[in-house]
Amino acid sequence: MYGRGSQFSFGPPVTPQIIKSLIIANAVVFVAQMMSPTVTMFGAVTPALVWEHLYVWQPFTYMWLHSPGSIFHILFNMFALWMFGTPLAMLWGEQRFFRYYLTCGVGAGFLIATVPYLTVWMGFDAAIPELTMHTLGASGAVMGLLLAFSFTWPDRTIMLIFPPIPLKAIWLIPLIFVMEFTSGPANVSHLGHLGGVLVGWIYLLNEGRTPGAPTFDTLLLRWKRYRMRQRLRAVQDEERRQRREWRDDDHKFH
Repeated sequence: MYGRGSQFSFGPPVTPQIIKSLIIANAVVFVAQMMSPTVTMFGAVTPALVWEHLYVWQPFTYMWLHSPGSIFHILFNMFALWMFGTPLAMLWGEQRFFRYYLTCGVGAGFLIATVPYLTVWMGFDAAIPELTMHTLGASGAVMGLLLAFSFTWPDRTIMLIFPPIPLKAIWLIPLIFVMEFTSGPANVSHLGHLGGVLVGWIYLLNEGRTPGAPTFDTLLLRWKRYRMRQRLRAVQDEERRQRREWRDDDHKFH
């Protein structure tokens, strides 16, 4: 649920056609996966297949696939697509929205296929098993949507279901990563989620049509301001402590 002020709503009142089409496409592919395991085998992104056997379609096809053994995988992604993608599609228009959605998903797919090779080449043997690991799901594209939503409406209040707490939209992505890295399932693709956020962030900055998207310079400035406030607070706390000590000493002598 999200809203502003005292008004809350469960999801958007209208669903654009592009959102309906994406949900239907994912549902059709999910049914195809249930009927034929070959769809999952050839469509999921696998670094070794992409770069050693030239399965170059996988960074695109993986984002339409979901785990056939868990209905919650596709349900959660489609729910987030509907919930957070609808306001963006209504604001941006369907073409701009679809371009962004595909860019985040495909960009995350190429990072999933490439980063394990880079880590192996750098001498990290622990990444070798990831070369043959299959990754699938629309999470990379959906994380990009969450990022764009939080940059577009940073002060919009979102009421989470699990845990049932309200928070500003700008804190949604950090909370998701904290929960994911501390208590998330072991089979979650952290690289895919991070990749969707990173690609989406770069896309929004390059596009220049989302004023709320912070640059590196603005983040650095905010960090410096935060550190300055922390130092100022420490000085103020020290001054208050010293004044209390002086008052205590004065009381003792008089």
